[in-house]
Amino acid sequence: MVIKHRLVTIAVSAIVVAAGGVLAQPPGTEAGRTATEHGSLDGYVLVWADEFNKDGPPDPNNWIYERGFVRNEELQWYQSDNAICRDGLLVIEARRERQPNPSYDPNSNHWRRSRQYAEYTSSCLKTTGLHAWTYGRFEMRGRIDTRPGLWPAFWTLGSARPWPGCGEIDIMEYYRGMLLANACWAGQRRGATVWDDLRKPLTEFGDPDWSSKFHVWRMDWDKDSIKLYVDDQLLNTIDLSRTINGTPDKANPFHEPHYILLNLAIGGTSGGDPSQTPFPARFEIDYVRIYQKAPQQ
Repeated sequence: MVIKHRLVTIAVSAIVVAAGGVLAQPPGTEAGRTATEHGSLDGYVLVWADEFNKDGPPDPNNWIYERGFVRNEELQWYQSDNAICRDGLLVIEARRERQPNPSYDPNSNHWRRSRQYAEYTSSCLKTTGLHAWTYGRFEMRGRIDTRPGLWPAFWTLGSARPWPGCGEIDIMEYYRGMLLANACWAGQRRGATVWDDLRKPLTEFGDPDWSSKFHVWRMDWDKDSIKLYVDDQLLNTIDLSRTINGTPDKANPFHEPHYILLNLAIGGTSGGDPSQTPFPARFEIDYVRIYQKAPQQ
């Protein structure tokens, strides 16, 4: 059982026991201050959350699922069966199991149709069509599996136009030993992308047990910038004055609503080789919370 970080309404600068000592804090927080408390200190109010406290399938009022082969030539077949809420966590489980491809065409050269089977299954959950937000603090506490071939992500997409013109924000992305904090938008040529990315090797955290712990990933997004953090450590700042699509409409996709995605991908163009990795593999999420600035009095 995971002890969930509780939502709080009063900011606390320190938690002190009667003897005068400071209580030990759970992984992914500063002493005496959770990420949630930082939100209240900074004038944010909670506008949406999923705490995953009810055992069973994820809440259909919050999430829908991707299905099949979707992107990046990844190896997994996405399906709803691989996501479950259990003991206060959303568990996305990647499995090595064969799944027939109903779109298989032996004469096709397209990666989605040329594979007779998927050799892996997993889940991708998203809030598209249900919930989307412009600006705010997006926060997820989770534990990622960092073994070879695994590609977990907590990210957002806009819905106003096709990718990459819709904009993409990778609040957390991991593969091949690196944690990524990125955003992309459309370049001038058709299908071209412009990236503002940060890649941080896990070895730079200096903790051999880093991958076995829960961590808090956060995005602070306003009209001027996107700031991406892990455990309150700033990884990347994206200046929104330069995130203008190179397409004729010259739209800025980061001044428009974005929806959330949570997924555990396998292999593909970036994920690496999973063939020697024992399965199942899991991406465990304690909560997802969205805060926005409180109205000025």
